[in-house]
Amino acid sequence: MSPDRAADFGTKLRDARERKGVSLRAIADATKISIAALEALERNDVSRLPGGIFSRAFVRSYALEVGLDPDTTIQEFVAQFPHESVTAGHETMPPPGHTPLDQDRQTSRTFMRLVGIGLPVAAAIAYFGVGMQRAARTTEPPAAASPAPVPPPKGEAPAPARDAAPPAAAAASGDAPTTRPPEAPPPPAEPAAAAKADAPAGDALTIVLSARRRCYVSATVDGRKAIEQLLPENDHRTLDVRKEMVLTVGDAAAIVMTLNGAPARPIGKTGEVVTVRVNPANFKDFLQTR
Repeated sequence: MSPDRAADFGTKLRDARERKGVSLRAIADATKISIAALEALERNDVSRLPGGIFSRAFVRSYALEVGLDPDTTIQEFVAQFPHESVTAGHETMPPPGHTPLDQDRQTSRTFMRLVGIGLPVAAAIAYFGVGMQRAARTTEPPAAASPAPVPPPKGEAPAPARDAAPPAAAAASGDAPTTRPPEAPPPPAEPAAAAKADAPAGDALTIVLSARRRCYVSATVDGRKAIEQLLPENDHRTLDVRKEMVLTVGDAAAIVMTLNGAPARPIGKTGEVVTVRVNPANFKDFLQTR
């Protein structure tokens, strides 16, 4: 094999496949990746790939099927195609001399600094909170004591209370106790799904992703990566979203989505790579029309 052929990433994949005697159709059936995408890999035509994590996932699946080391193959893929469409979201290698032990030590030091700062602040908040409660208790005026009744002189009957009306007068006045009209019955409760779907825009969303068949899924929730893998068939993932979810799927028709318990419309067609953004302000746009 010539040096130019050895440096050709697509040629290396094709040679490994031919050595193992595997056809592109067999790889496509096993990985659910289209033959067009597999042919693009062997031609080094990355413009035909979906990009980012999905392109690297295709390379990993191909490498596993032809007996290559998946991690080494992905590193070679990124090294030969270092542009953004391939390296987006790819973790870079740590600098020389920076080992996982150094990372653990740095994390421990950062945690101890935070604890050292947080404890005095919490103590100060507790101290001033107790002081304010004590001050509020001391400034409350005492309740006015009711005057004690004055006993009558000896030999005299106690005088009747001024405000007490004689029983006969109360009966003669003809005043009847007032009655209130019956209260209206409360409105019937709405179904749980409809109540959740009509939640105000400021509330959090509960999104459930269900895979009809194997499919690559990448989900970033509130700025953090929540899912980045090949979901198996009948897999279900529940995500709580406060600000926004950025969802990318390799087969748009393979993922079924519900928003606050209400079914969402399909986000794309079979085999289509789709990226959508869902947040509390626009989630009703994704619901199925009633």
